[in-house]
Amino acid sequence: MNKRERVLAALNNLPVDRPPVGFWFHFQADQGVGEACVKAHLDYYNHIDVDMVKIMCDSYFDYPNPVAKSVQSPQDWYNMQPLGPDSPFIREQVARAKAVKAGLKDDMVVIYNVFAPFSLIRFGTSNELVTRHLKEDPKAVQYALDVIAKDAALLSELLIREAGIDGIYYCVQGGEKDRMSVETYRELIGPSDRAVLEHANRFSENNVLHCCGWAGIPNHLEVWQDYPAKAINWACFIEDMDLTQGKAFFGGKCVLGGFDNRPCGVLFSGTREEVEATTRALVQAAGTTGVILGADCTLPASIDKERIGWVVDAVRRLA
Repeated sequence: MNKRERVLAALNNLPVDRPPVGFWFHFQADQGVGEACVKAHLDYYNHIDVDMVKIMCDSYFDYPNPVAKSVQSPQDWYNMQPLGPDSPFIREQVARAKAVKAGLKDDMVVIYNVFAPFSLIRFGTSNELVTRHLKEDPKAVQYALDVIAKDAALLSELLIREAGIDGIYYCVQGGEKDRMSVETYRELIGPSDRAVLEHANRFSENNVLHCCGWAGIPNHLEVWQDYPAKAINWACFIEDMDLTQGKAFFGGKCVLGGFDNRPCGVLFSGTREEVEATTRALVQAAGTTGVILGADCTLPASIDKERIGWVVDAVRRLA
């Protein structure tokens, strides 16, 4: 099988010659901007022989809505309007995705990182402000989330239709068990989460849901359990849920992950023998159908990229 065939088969729970492999990391400083970011992606994906590409949205974490930048009281959120299709926030990300896809030496499945509205609203203001306003006037924050969802949904659509990528890697956050209850999340945050993902599904069936464990705190994974994505990626080591358990929890969908992304993890700090042994153990436990080997989240940018090749080499020997 070639790389595209292998990943598409895995996403659809079909037989593969071996499990595909995909790892990614944020590009730092100047490599996270403009043409340098495109080159950094290509230098990595055209050198390390992984099976799929995730394009990072580095330098576009900060949602640049001018109203959001000036919000003080909850009522200010009602002044927000979508950025729209001509916004640099959208156009520049579409251009990045198109350029990376065009420069790949292999025909691979390409996905692009899109943050859910609850992440974008916090990146564009602050976690403290949004948390306070959710308590003071949750409907005002919901209005803002609905506005942001329109931009994130349009971005997802244009990434697929214009840039030609295969789907989005949809990052949901905010489900930490110390942040809010399951019921509160479902009522206040869930509708904007779903609006983006459901819109992306109109243009591609190959969308991946990333249940982010960025805070190091376990999430209420049940709030995302029935989200309509083709594959699921979560923080196995934060949630204490391995690939086999996660596949059952998420209804048999394709699962992506298995490796700890933190510096304490074997991929970052273990010997080659330890990395290869972990790879074999993951495949033995989770099987080869509907499994993509990767990490809990983005890897540290300082990782020796050759270590990722060790996983690929180990999986190839299993074929």
